[in-house]
Amino acid sequence: MSKAISHLEAELVKIRAGKANPAMLDGIVADYYGNPTPINQIANVSVLDARTVTVQPWEKNMLQAIERAIIAANIGINPQNDGNTIRLFLPPLTEERRKELVKRCNGEGEQAKVAIRNIRRDAIEGIKKLQKDGLSEDGAKDAEATAQATTDKYISLIDKHLGAKEKEIMAV
Repeated sequence: MSKAISHLEAELVKIRAGKANPAMLDGIVADYYGNPTPINQIANVSVLDARTVTVQPWEKNMLQAIERAIIAANIGINPQNDGNTIRLFLPPLTEERRKELVKRCNGEGEQAKVAIRNIRRDAIEGIKKLQKDGLSEDGAKDAEATAQATTDKYISLIDKHLGAKEKEIMAV
């Protein structure tokens, strides 16, 4: 369940909230001599200011491939290539775009909740198998209650993460 939470945190970092973050390029891969390679492994990704991310490839001939990869990723930002570096200028978010981002965050949260519920279901099935093999009924009830309590704890943690991210996105 903690892996589901850490995955959610990683996905929420990629959703931009109006300020530049190098992690927003995580998951974008460029063609590096025929191999799809993450941008942060073939270039230096850094933040200049609150609205600008720079990508400086270690090899100049990779500029075009990185630029194409960013455009293809459809993150809502047009890269600007000056021959040495690629600059990504983040425009201010509109109200409509903020609401879209909140919906996307909620979708990621729902996926994490489904993963946690699946883990709970698997645990309860395992408990029922153990009960057939001789586990006492009281022991099975206690184990199921523990599984449910753990599930509730992690789902409330997901809700906290989503609430914080929504607050960050909606802040002007």
